[in-house]
Amino acid sequence: MYKYKLVKKINPQDKAAPKKWYAIPISEVPQTVKAMTRAATENTTTAPIEMEAALELLGRHARQQLQQGHTVRVGDLGTIRVSFKSDGVENITDFNAGAMIKNPRIIFTPSKEFRESVLQGIQFQNAGVLDEGISYASLSDYKKAKGITSGGSDDSGGSSIGGGGTGEDGEGGFS
Repeated sequence: MYKYKLVKKINPQDKAAPKKWYAIPISEVPQTVKAMTRAATENTTTAPIEMEAALELLGRHARQQLQQGHTVRVGDLGTIRVSFKSDGVENITDFNAGAMIKNPRIIFTPSKEFRESVLQGIQFQNAGVLDEGISYASLSDYKKAKGITSGGSDDSGGSSIGGGGTGEDGEGGFS
């Protein structure tokens, strides 16, 4: 279940248009490495500490490979690569990599299988509304505070990803 809040924002493509409500993702606290390795190695012959060590070694190796200009494939998860932006020059002899290559960053691209397995059947749950710096715990709380009566359904429909919602606070589906 992935949580989101509704936030009223200006459309960056059309700043003159009236503000609209957009869903923004709310990430849960990340699972610790110890908790993740315990869960991943449950009912296996691999000890959690062995998996932690393997992840540490993978991180060290991936760092070296990326610094050498390689793309790193991480099993069925996907690939990691370095990308950057660059200023342009009219004359090739004027190009200076140190001054003109900017914003290097690391990009993770999930494999098709990994992406599909994560997104298949994903469901979304409303975690509230953020309006003018005030955070409301639910859509119902926001409507109550603003004196908005429920006309029609609070359910915002469905999606091919997760299906339709089941209630105004998003229990079980989209809201």
